[in-house]
Amino acid sequence: MKILFLTQYCPPEVGAPQNRIFEFAKRLKKFGHEVTVLTAMPNYPKGEIFDGYKGKKLMIEEIEGIKVVRTSIYATKEKSFTKRLRNYLSFTFSSVFTGAKHVGNQDVVLTESPPLFLGWSGYVISKKLKAKFVFNISDLWPESAVKLGVLHNKLLIKASTLLEEYCYRKADAVTGQTKGIVKNIVDRGFDEKKVHLITNGVDTEFFKKENRDDEFRKSIGIENKFAACYGGIHGLAQGLEVIINAAEILKDKENIQFVFVGDGPEKKKLIDMVNNKGLKNVTFLPVQPKANMPRIIASMDASVIPLKKLDLFKGALPSKMFEALSTELPIVLAVEGEAANLINEAKAGIVVEPENSKAMADAILKLAEDVELRRTLGSNGRNYVMKNYSRDTITKKLEDILENIKR
Repeated sequence: MKILFLTQYCPPEVGAPQNRIFEFAKRLKKFGHEVTVLTAMPNYPKGEIFDGYKGKKLMIEEIEGIKVVRTSIYATKEKSFTKRLRNYLSFTFSSVFTGAKHVGNQDVVLTESPPLFLGWSGYVISKKLKAKFVFNISDLWPESAVKLGVLHNKLLIKASTLLEEYCYRKADAVTGQTKGIVKNIVDRGFDEKKVHLITNGVDTEFFKKENRDDEFRKSIGIENKFAACYGGIHGLAQGLEVIINAAEILKDKENIQFVFVGDGPEKKKLIDMVNNKGLKNVTFLPVQPKANMPRIIASMDASVIPLKKLDLFKGALPSKMFEALSTELPIVLAVEGEAANLINEAKAGIVVEPENSKAMADAILKLAEDVELRRTLGSNGRNYVMKNYSRDTITKKLEDILENIKR
């Protein structure tokens, strides 16, 4: 097949959607398909176009054997809804009016949402190319924006819902990242025969405990400490204040250090919190190239994964969870629902109530004081993810869906 991925996010940016989509692309190419990615000029998460891409309306390059077509986007550091909307819509239109001319013939257009507006782009491009349209949902929109308090305008909510449902109807297949997303779509009356579960996964050869690096640990001052790590976007949804508050509870435990890796709109606020509380047990590292992450994760002693306490996130499966499982890191999970069920089933961590700093602090202290528990949970996690969430297995399932709709 000739497969086009339409996504706003792509390497050299780092993050969950970037990793997931590009890993699918590489494996589908390995399986014998011709894969192209249509994406924006890289700018995430800082809201600045990366060096080497600035001032360009179109750029065609090759990354790891994948053809990548890039078109313009309005990049902004501002958090206002108007600016974000302009950011989304700029690529929505540039992908259709500039990008579609340079991707060649395609059999399938697989479109990533959010941003939801790309659903319109994906459908229009699929019609132009006489290709099948697949709509992949990694986060329900506008529902998530409403529940996070980002979207309030009733007219925009109504318009977004109409667009969302239009895309579900027009898609030849809809793929959802979690059981909760799939259930939401099916429960709203859409054809369950065309709605499929395609979960996050992990490259189990890329993320493994053997990547642990004592020199790296020494370089960031954790060589003789228990390091509890959060690695990923520092955004509203994560509610990362809970980790700072847990660090404050444990500030007298000199052998425990909290490490944040990454960037995002909430990072400055978190740094200010640490400074205002006078905490010495919190370290912030900048966003890292993808190639560095297996070494960094393996050099930690536990992974801390929170989300805000919202019903919306009961269907979430954070990708960083799979990377930690594969690396044999025990997880302190402050998420309800599907993710909690997974960690409990895998016996790979300690699940605590979201936004409960005391419960989080107790779980981290328990892991810090019990080496054998850490080893057992870590080993369980690796075994579980090898059996259920390897990238190759999940990509094969996606390949089957694409081949079925192409017939």
